[in-house]
Amino acid sequence: MLGRRNVLMGVMLVWLLSGCHALNTCDECWWYNRTPSHKLDKGVESYAEGNYIASMAALNDVLLAKLADKDDKVSAYKYLAFIHCVSGREKMCFESFRKALVLNPGFELTPAEAGHPVWGPVFRSAKAKYGK
Repeated sequence: MLGRRNVLMGVMLVWLLSGCHALNTCDECWWYNRTPSHKLDKGVESYAEGNYIASMAALNDVLLAKLADKDDKVSAYKYLAFIHCVSGREKMCFESFRKALVLNPGFELTPAEAGHPVWGPVFRSAKAKYGK
């Protein structure tokens, strides 16, 4: 009886997880929506759409996730810095860049990002103080 139960549980697990494969996307999967990488993607997508409130919520979720890797956290801080800068919160922008640079002192913006008139100077200031 115990063997049948284990087989049944295994079949059910495979069936539940195969649903995402059948959908050809994991956006609808309960387990995927909770990963830091997915939350980062959603935060960046909301940022690109100009929905800064949703973006900040998703990016802060990445920063609170214990399983988020360093690169995801650095990206989350970068986009939070962008939001703070364009919202006129220069000190918070600087602080977000500082936190990114503490995690990765070699962190750099792309040339297009670094040339931005609002956050470019703030990043250069943070980089001079906390970066390599």
